[in-house]
Amino acid sequence: MEMKDLGSLINTYDTAAGEAVGKRESHTPKIEAPATAKADEAVTVKVTVGPHPNTPEHSIRWLAVFFYEDGRAFNPVTLAKVSFNAPTTEPEITLKVKLARSGVIHALEYCNLHGLWSGKKEITVK
Repeated sequence: MEMKDLGSLINTYDTAAGEAVGKRESHTPKIEAPATAKADEAVTVKVTVGPHPNTPEHSIRWLAVFFYEDGRAFNPVTLAKVSFNAPTTEPEITLKVKLARSGVIHALEYCNLHGLWSGKKEITVK
């Protein structure tokens, strides 16, 4: 059995290969957040996945949001992790976050058929 690092199992829009290329639009988390924010002032971050099927047989099971903070010794910081119950809940979350420094927001989702997918967005804090 080949032992792979977890990072090598995560698909992104840019690194998807083979069969996963056709799944990029429906699986890569989309992050809506301002490009800039004031330090320690709440901003809205919305993360969605899809369009994607939402059945017990094929659905997004969870979504996690992290923040890689510039200058922090140990990264990332977990902002949220939400589990979804198909077909009742849709893979979408909205957060209010207060950031002290610039960095990158990362979203990671798990599809029960197509694995782990990640998206990211840089945010500058002034």
